[in-house]
Amino acid sequence: MKELIERALDAAERGGASYADVRVVERETEQLTVKNGALEAATSTVSAGFGVRVLVEGAWGFSSSREMHTTEAERIGREALEIARASAIAHRVPVELDATPPVTDRYRTPYDEDPFAVSLDDKLRILMDADAAMARVAGVAIREGNLSSGRETKTFASSAGAWIEQEIVESGGGIDATAVNDSELQQRSYPNSFGGQMVTGGFEAVRALDLAGHAQETAELAVALLDAPQCPSGEMDLVLDATQVALQIHESCGHPTELDRVFGTEASFAGTSFLTTDKLGKLRYGSDLVHIDADATAPGGLGTFGYDDEGVPAQNVPLIEGGMLVGYLTSRETGPRIGRQSMGSARAWSWNHIPLIRMTNINLRPGDAGSLEDLIADTRDGIFMSINKSWSIDDRRLNFQFGDQAGWIIKNGRRTQLVKNPTYTGITPRFWGSLDAICSPSEWTLWGLPNCGKGEPMQIGHVGHGAAPARFRGVKVGVGRW
Repeated sequence: MKELIERALDAAERGGASYADVRVVERETEQLTVKNGALEAATSTVSAGFGVRVLVEGAWGFSSSREMHTTEAERIGREALEIARASAIAHRVPVELDATPPVTDRYRTPYDEDPFAVSLDDKLRILMDADAAMARVAGVAIREGNLSSGRETKTFASSAGAWIEQEIVESGGGIDATAVNDSELQQRSYPNSFGGQMVTGGFEAVRALDLAGHAQETAELAVALLDAPQCPSGEMDLVLDATQVALQIHESCGHPTELDRVFGTEASFAGTSFLTTDKLGKLRYGSDLVHIDADATAPGGLGTFGYDDEGVPAQNVPLIEGGMLVGYLTSRETGPRIGRQSMGSARAWSWNHIPLIRMTNINLRPGDAGSLEDLIADTRDGIFMSINKSWSIDDRRLNFQFGDQAGWIIKNGRRTQLVKNPTYTGITPRFWGSLDAICSPSEWTLWGLPNCGKGEPMQIGHVGHGAAPARFRGVKVGVGRW
């Protein structure tokens, strides 16, 4: 591999590149799905190859291949040069990279139990036990469970002298119960609706989920939702569970702070951003309680790593401090345009993709409101919503609507009537401005979101969001004319 990398870099430099880097990546995945007591799917994939990125006359060129030999490395290096020269004809703003120093290092995700060393029998037993517990609940029509494992090994090297080797291991799983009657269906998921909880770590994280231990209550709630009344409409205080706060962060805080969206260089897949750079340090994003960080160093986060795919070390960087916009997710190219170094958020999904600005772990710091039950007890009248079901947000990340799987009316500090199809709507700064309480660190969880899409061709991103249950005052809830 060392010779392959050196040949690719040498071909790029001899061809006139002012900068070049190479990523050699191998990604292994395993997924198991059980549905209604039977193995629905079992997949195992391995993908390996390398990508070469070059900078010529202020423009990028990129090419890649799965053929891992030195002759191919030289060819791909030359092809990247040709693409860069063609790009230079049309580019508007020449690329200037920040002064991130090259490093030589190794990084490995810590874990106790290698998920790929756990037998299929053990994994299937976990899913079958959860399925059996859901099956004991009358009225559940569809029972599903899944487990996922991943391992990525990659080497990054640059013409500036960087050489970084990383191994990132991921594990996770979850269950879903769907109840059906003559007119509708209702679903309940555990522990979230993101496909389950996924972390950087070993199989110990899956065991800690205790899927079988939560399966019966998950199924019972799905059935109960069939007979529950519809969510009421009106303006009321809203308490969200940690999983819904996490998705709210993702859609209305994470994506709009991606600086390539702000500049309009990434727009076609999911829009741009209302957070133009003139708002930096000036825009009130939310209440004084809103402290949001991009933390790629957080233990176990699905957006945790040692270095991004430009060789920038993982960092913990504030995006919103005391409700004020103070930062963006940046790359070595975009950081200098706002007078900053990259904070290390350029990542590519695979060896055949060019790095894009991606979320790391975008975390809302916990507050001091105690437990979820303490927060509900402190809420006179309102509604509590749990686990996302649907979402919609405009292409500037301003106007949104979210729907959850279940809601409970809060009366005089008590969770009372279960309601179905709860929804809420808002405008991003106004919504975050209504935040007046966040639960304490004991309620805070770093959730993994393994299916964030961006770019064309589309790249999947693995990101994380730390959140605790939170309360928002005077939110528009349900379906109505506002």
